[in-house]
Amino acid sequence: MTAASDTEPRPGDPGGSGTIVRRRRSRGRSRRRVLLVTGLTLITAGAVVLAWVGWQFWGTNWVSKGRQAEVVSDLQRQWEDGQGTVATDWGEANALLRVPRFGADYEMPVLEGTSDDVLAAGVGHAEDTATVGAKGNVVLAAHRVTHGEPFADFPDLRPGDLVYVETVNAVYTYELDTGGQDLVVPFTAEWVLDPVFPVNPDPAGTTAPGKPGDRLITLVTCSEIFHTDNRSVAFGHLVDSTAKVP
Repeated sequence: MTAASDTEPRPGDPGGSGTIVRRRRSRGRSRRRVLLVTGLTLITAGAVVLAWVGWQFWGTNWVSKGRQAEVVSDLQRQWEDGQGTVATDWGEANALLRVPRFGADYEMPVLEGTSDDVLAAGVGHAEDTATVGAKGNVVLAAHRVTHGEPFADFPDLRPGDLVYVETVNAVYTYELDTGGQDLVVPFTAEWVLDPVFPVNPDPAGTTAPGKPGDRLITLVTCSEIFHTDNRSVAFGHLVDSTAKVP
């Protein structure tokens, strides 16, 4: 007589030990499938996150640097034809920004507004703030990280640094009164965007020197490399304007 197999029912065992074994094997396979699916899901999610981070930190920079160079070139050609602005796919550009502290070859286009498209193509001139060289407060904003990183070296700014803004007719020279790490405000601090004269509501806080009627500049960017709701701010004033020779 042959011995009973694991799959054969035994006396007194209504379900049969074979049935129990099969159930255990089935549960084991189910657990392995769950673990496999979970592992693959986590690997896929990690790959997606890494791809997104890579795009943000390298992909957007590559795309934006190309856009910035294109806008600079288009604007300079328009100036040669006597036109002060150029309409681009990302906004209207009308000036070039140069900051020696950021490098001898640093040159960024200035576009109207602060939309995502504008800030992905250069430096944005905040809506309703003063025009370059005019009385009041001209506010320029840009990314510190991603999208070309126009203000990547913002913390290096020091009082006394010069900022040049070139338009079709003139080059305006501003001197910074505060550095890139002197003032950090919440993104809701609208006082720094005042088109006439920014006054810090905190009497003990950093504010723009001078008085209403002065020709001022305010530079704004994210206060940290990674996501933050705070903004770093630097103030300056106009010290020279030089007309361009036709």
